[in-house]
Amino acid sequence: MIEMTENLRWSKAKRCAGGDCVEVALTGGHVLVRNSKNPDEVLSFTGDEWEAFLDGVKEGEFSS
Repeated sequence: MIEMTENLRWSKAKRCAGGDCVEVALTGGHVLVRNSKNPDEVLSFTGDEWEAFLDGVKEGEFSS
């Protein structure tokens, strides 16, 4: 279980405009992801899971 604290440093993409953004924070070897409009719901990924996701994005696996 990941302990949520107020000390997390959440980052948004530079292209984020309008306030409905994905935010990412790093903690204890995990990558946390949330929607800026619903910050109480947080997804947690291991470093390996996050790398696999980023590789998939770069390779176009999620394009329609």
